[in-house]
Amino acid sequence: MRAAVMYGAGDVRIEHRPDPEVRQPTDAVVRTLLSCVCGSDLWPYASMPATGTGRPMGHEFLGVVEETGAEVSRVKAGDLVVAPFTYCDNTCDRCARGVHFSCRQGGRYGADGVEGGQGEAVRVPQADGTLVALPVAADSGLLPSLLTLSDVMGTGHHGAVTAGVGRGDSVLVIGDGAVGLCAVIAAGRLGAERILLMGRHTERTDLGRDFGAGEVIAERGAEGVAHVRDLTGGDGVDKVIEAVGSRQALETALDAVVDGGTVSRLGIPQYEQGPVGPSTVLRNITLTGGASPARAYIDELLPDVLDGTISPGRVFDRTFSLDQVPDAYRAMADRQVLKALIAL
Repeated sequence: MRAAVMYGAGDVRIEHRPDPEVRQPTDAVVRTLLSCVCGSDLWPYASMPATGTGRPMGHEFLGVVEETGAEVSRVKAGDLVVAPFTYCDNTCDRCARGVHFSCRQGGRYGADGVEGGQGEAVRVPQADGTLVALPVAADSGLLPSLLTLSDVMGTGHHGAVTAGVGRGDSVLVIGDGAVGLCAVIAAGRLGAERILLMGRHTERTDLGRDFGAGEVIAERGAEGVAHVRDLTGGDGVDKVIEAVGSRQALETALDAVVDGGTVSRLGIPQYEQGPVGPSTVLRNITLTGGASPARAYIDELLPDVLDGTISPGRVFDRTFSLDQVPDAYRAMADRQVLKALIAL
């Protein structure tokens, strides 16, 4: 089969790899129909040391089950399925606590002999716990939105859930990438009365407005905080969802939230030390967030996608073929594309 493999910063290649096959009775092999490039893929694309072996890429995919192991009972050959961005048994004590990323039987795509999602097929370990069958045809126009349940919509929802967004809240979303825009959807879905979006790319923030953001803050740093406080009578917002991962974004979040408010971090931190000293404690700010348990949210979000209540697939603004995946990485890294959809 063909698949995308990263050999170092800026070096993504399409090459032939062995076809995946069932190795364990809990495995399933899925033929990929749609995949995509994630914002988190851009971190290694910018900084990964060169390697001679390469790293299979991609952790968001949707496809058709081709084969299952003897112990797989919840999905069968021919089922259209979506896969959360990590595989899990969905039964262990950690999954029960909602930390599927830390599943005792779980793992990541593109590692430990498991293919990446940016390829023609994937062996999915723990298929019963991981895969969710979709009640639509393989040519449904809902597929892009259903694909977002593998990561970005679930991650945006995780930010809103961990921040405790509820009816009447004011919420600031920092970051106009796909996760930030999905966080706007999620905050509105959970009842936020006022949603502010911090971002500087007009085509993205316009989409954020469509998703429910009432105001856009284009400034960063101290100017951005001042703008937020000006819009909120000087107090700041009740909840902040930080979807960037930079230290500046965290500092902005802490400065923009009301005393006693909550900041949820979704962006993968690109720093080891942050501003979490006495001033944060004395303001009674709750700092939360983390890796989304995407599998836990699929069943909740799926009905809203199916009936059109939410349309997170609009974050995909350009479609690429598998052979064009290197171009998709370049386009996203250069901010020419919000989120690249890969059609196989």
